[in-house]
Amino acid sequence: MAISMPSILKERKYPFIFIFFLLLVFVTFLLVSDSQSPILIATSNLLRPQTFSSNPSSSSESSNPLSSDLKNPSASNPSIDSSIPFSSDPRTSSDSGTPLSSDPDNPPTSNATSDSSIPFSSDPKSSSESSTPLSSDPGDPPTSNATSDSSIPFSSDPESFSESSAPLSSPDSKNPPASNATGDGSIPFSSDPPNPFVSNSSSESTVPFSKDPKSPEASLQPEISSSPVGNASLGRGISSSNDSATTNISSNPSTGTVDNANPAAGAGANYNEVADIEWEACKGEVAVDYIPCLDNWKAIKALRSRRHMEHRERHCPDPSPRCLVPLPEGYKIPVLWPKSRDMIWYNNVPHPKLVEYKKDQRWVMKKGEYFYFPGGGTQFRNGVNFYINSIEKTLPGIEWGKKTRVILDVGCGVASFGGALLGRNIITMSLAPKDEHEAQIQFALERGIPAVLSVIGTRRLPFPDNSFDLIHCARCRVHWNADGGKPMLELNRILRPGGYFIWSATPVYKKDDWHKKIWRSIVALTETICWTQVTRSFFRSSHIGVAIFQKPVSPSCYHTRKENKPPLCDMSSRPNNSWYVPLDSCLVPLQDDAPKWPSAWPERLTDKPPRLPSEPDGEEMYKGDTRHWSALVSEVYLGGLGVNWSSVRNVLDMNAGYGGFAAALINVPVWVMNVVPVPVQEPDALPVIYDRGLIGIYHDWCESFNTYPRTYDLLHASSLFGKLTKRCDVIEVAAEMDRILRPGGYLVVQDSTEVLTEVSPILRSLHWSVNVYQDQFLVGKKDFWRPA
Repeated sequence: MAISMPSILKERKYPFIFIFFLLLVFVTFLLVSDSQSPILIATSNLLRPQTFSSNPSSSSESSNPLSSDLKNPSASNPSIDSSIPFSSDPRTSSDSGTPLSSDPDNPPTSNATSDSSIPFSSDPKSSSESSTPLSSDPGDPPTSNATSDSSIPFSSDPESFSESSAPLSSPDSKNPPASNATGDGSIPFSSDPPNPFVSNSSSESTVPFSKDPKSPEASLQPEISSSPVGNASLGRGISSSNDSATTNISSNPSTGTVDNANPAAGAGANYNEVADIEWEACKGEVAVDYIPCLDNWKAIKALRSRRHMEHRERHCPDPSPRCLVPLPEGYKIPVLWPKSRDMIWYNNVPHPKLVEYKKDQRWVMKKGEYFYFPGGGTQFRNGVNFYINSIEKTLPGIEWGKKTRVILDVGCGVASFGGALLGRNIITMSLAPKDEHEAQIQFALERGIPAVLSVIGTRRLPFPDNSFDLIHCARCRVHWNADGGKPMLELNRILRPGGYFIWSATPVYKKDDWHKKIWRSIVALTETICWTQVTRSFFRSSHIGVAIFQKPVSPSCYHTRKENKPPLCDMSSRPNNSWYVPLDSCLVPLQDDAPKWPSAWPERLTDKPPRLPSEPDGEEMYKGDTRHWSALVSEVYLGGLGVNWSSVRNVLDMNAGYGGFAAALINVPVWVMNVVPVPVQEPDALPVIYDRGLIGIYHDWCESFNTYPRTYDLLHASSLFGKLTKRCDVIEVAAEMDRILRPGGYLVVQDSTEVLTEVSPILRSLHWSVNVYQDQFLVGKKDFWRPA
């Protein structure tokens, strides 16, 4: 029998039916909106890739697109603390054409005590040819490093390590092993405790992604655009401001369909194509270790002189080569950090010359399938750590890892000095030429220690003025007083006012006439540039002499010199950067209002840099860039792009900005070479990178980078390729990236859809796997493939 409406009201059933009806309407609305509108979610939880096969012949879409299933929400998004202003710095980087010379008699030792939790450190001691090298003391061979402190005990038995002796893959293998047979991924990078000073993972989620990093007043729309835009001078994409760390992205993967969050982005994008490029292998005796700008024998043979190390400088071929560097026979995935600090695979750097040449000085030893670095050296007779401690006792004001943070090691050998300083919160730019001491820098980089190829010849080093807190030379065989003292003037240019120069060499303590003459000439030269001799010490236990000089902080001395020699430089006509610029024959003046010394580390990383540009919105741009990279690295890079960070140690940021990407990685056991591309855009941010306690270099990406093949685990390029395509052939740039990236290594590109669609087919023609996330992030992974 039908029930009348009044009966329902009397029985009080109507409210329950009404509520049920409302719930039904609400659920229906949610289901409909799911298919038509974007959903506000945390970036790191939905960035699942569209995967592509490493086989370029395959053009099918990924079987694992980003899921749109609301029943499987991702985990909570780690929050970000915008109060820690990690900044990024996009300035240009350049290679100096004036590499430093090194001394075979002064090998650095291995870093037995380095702390990989602060992974910024480099050690540049190098050996290079010299027409009149400083003499060594053959009567005093260094003893073994019995006093060196090692947090990771060094074993003379290679079998005591967990690395597999079986090679992971043959050079022509298309299916290299995914896991690293040389280390346990469950213990990534280091056994050292994490850096307690700076953290990206436990902060408040209050930083949204703003469209314009330059304008803090801009709309705080929480969206990652699929076509990143930003300040041209910063060269980065997305910026963050101060609202929330959530990001509005579509649940659709990058398959060429329209992104609901930005209908204009991704329309018609196709990342499955493969460029029709016939790659060839590089030929010749040095093909495996080919460095185009340093192995241009035709240009080197045409040089009129080699007196000033011209043959060790850059002479790039034109056009840039497109060949692919072959792998050494038996090449394996490198030993993981921190074990790599003390041992590396022999087959990866099969150059035993240093083993024989320095066998009494314990630079490097070979046993079985490994090279070992026991911690000896010409100047490290009781071990590198004893040497470093002796310097600190002699000069307590040096304050390793606090006041002294960024060091240049000239003539670094195998970079054991810089490696040992890693554990003291110091990052060292280890520097040496490619010379008769085979593969010094290649050893250093294979060990996971920052290093670069260069020499003090006829051109400036690729670093900005007033950058290094300390410069070290231990038997580096550089004639500082040669050519009117130009090498010493170059050190003065790049040394920070108030910084130290440590010279550890035989003229400091030898008493014969020849050594005494050299010492007097160095003292006279330092006096003309107003350096103060702080100490001249002799360490009896190790039979080593060390002299320490300090650069002035005030220009007053320059005006009271008896002679105006060398003259002060005319800064109005002087080039600002150091890319292919001849060495100065003049003294770079100090300003009365010269920037003060940066804050002590670790505050230095986040405090306002002394040389931050003074333009009206300069500080806001810097802070916004810092927040942007802190958020993006924490929420996207470290968990949302499919990068196995446990296999990453050496990182190259190809367009570094203010160094924010490197700063945001400070808690990850990696080190970052920050490149500021040439031509430099104003303002030049590389001085800011050094003020922050990071390292960097100028470089033109239309040319080859000064490093050996297979020396970086991850290349990062944000808003770079769009500019390069106007000056360079992208195919040649891709060949260079393939040269310097290790097999199994990653390339991460953040750029516009147009750029990604141009780069992706080229990478896939190299047999790299390619994933694209939200038409904005491309992640390429290099395979073991080489052309037949």
